Amino acid sequence: MLVDSLNWRIQNEIDSILEKPIVPLELYRSIRESQLVGLSGYSKEGLPVFGIGVGLSTYDKASVHYYVQSHIQINEYRDRIILPTATKKFGRPISTSIKVLDMTGLKLSALNLLKILTAISAVDDLNYPEKAETYYIVNAPYIFSACWKVVKPLLQERTRKKIHVLHGCGRDELLKIMDHSALPHFCRLEGSSKISLNDVNNCFSLDHPFHQELYHYIEQQALNQELVKQGSLHVDIPDQDLEDAKIVEVIKAEFHKLGEQNGSPMVTVNNSVV
Repeated sequence: MLVDSLNWRIQNEIDSILEKPIVPLELYRSIRESQLVGLSGYSKEGLPVFGIGVGLSTYDKASVHYYVQSHIQINEYRDRIILPTATKKFGRPISTSIKVLDMTGLKLSALNLLKILTAISAVDDLNYPEKAETYYIVNAPYIFSACWKVVKPLLQERTRKKIHVLHGCGRDELLKIMDHSALPHFCRLEGSSKISLNDVNNCFSLDHPFHQELYHYIEQQALNQELVKQGSLHVDIPDQDLEDAKIVEVIKAEFHKLGEQNGSPMVTVNNSVV
């Protein structure tokens, strides 16, 4: 697995990916508005806290290559800058992060996003393993609860123990491990997932300090190498693990069943009607 990952990094020039900004800026802003992820702060133990807007991400403003490039750049910035800085600040090795997944807005139409989500998941599983200490699920609608019931037994015990489904926005539980200032915006108040993407308190926003620092860092690295140019970086997507592929099929089947129960119209997944 290590050799495969090293070869993947060499073949796709991952070591220089932080020298390749997504330009123009408005394209990058569109990606930030449709691929909702951001660093909201740090836990009391010093672990970075990433918020992820699972339910409201649309991935419809750019090609899949741009979304994969952006995701890998966040991974690399986390590993090269965020984690070493946290290690120095808190005086102990910090190599993992906390992920808070907001399920607000999750609908049956999310099936159409499985292709890009599984691609990103494959990249993480095979090249950035064991980087999440804990996953917290918040604002979970019925559709998530129904899928979780059938997916949970398929997960390895190690993975299951990392995942915690919290009540509502999860604020009270999360405040046990982080200060209020570190909470993702969608956990601060019930219904706060809809805060404007132009609000600097929204950790998904390009105007948030984390994304400003990330974008300017990449921009500066590119200027140093005189590499600023337009066009996405095409990264090879690793083949999905067989166990993960099985889970995806179970999710598809459960979404299909829910659609039939609710009388919802058919949706398209990877160009196939289900």
